[in-house]
Amino acid sequence: MAILNIRIIGDPVLRTVAEPVTDFGPELARLVADMTETMEDVEGAGLAAPQVGVSLRVFTYRIGGVEGHIINPVLENSEDYQPDEVEGCLSIPGLGFPVRRFRTTRVTGVDVNGNAVSVDGEGMLARCFQHETDHLDGILFTDRLEGEDRKAALRSIRNANYDSITESTTAKRAKTVGSSFGGGSFGPGSSGPGSSGVSASGAGSFGAAG
Repeated sequence: MAILNIRIIGDPVLRTVAEPVTDFGPELARLVADMTETMEDVEGAGLAAPQVGVSLRVFTYRIGGVEGHIINPVLENSEDYQPDEVEGCLSIPGLGFPVRRFRTTRVTGVDVNGNAVSVDGEGMLARCFQHETDHLDGILFTDRLEGEDRKAALRSIRNANYDSITESTTAKRAKTVGSSFGGGSFGPGSSGPGSSGVSASGAGSFGAAG
């Protein structure tokens, strides 16, 4: 297994709709294993294949002791919403904002062996499934923001200081490939630099959050 480099906002792969998986062989198994190791290394709650530069419909997840992977996921969401929670994303380092998500989600798909998989999630797990599936459709969590939060997020991304944050994050990850690195998030609802936005324990970034 290997720890993979995580793509940062601005990379075209993050805005590309991922392709369905059709080849269930050793390369797919290696991808899922590497994604899982990478997600664990950055203490993430989830990771989508486009975030590691692979435009395939695959994501891994780890929330509150529930972990796994889904290939070619299809979501069935409830009609009602859960309370907004701060999300972050490994592909948008340093940013965290409250995002509106459906209260419950059933994700169906297949595993690395092509066997059918169905997982019901609510709360943070449902949020993770929605966040990671967005990645597969070329959607980032900042696209879900509205009003002042959206304006603040876009201002932060355009800010010259944000470039230094992404450069610093990329440099740290490059030095720790094969070991461990975790990132923080900032923005409304976060606890400032060094906080983990939406994490595997229900409190750090997806893909972290992806």
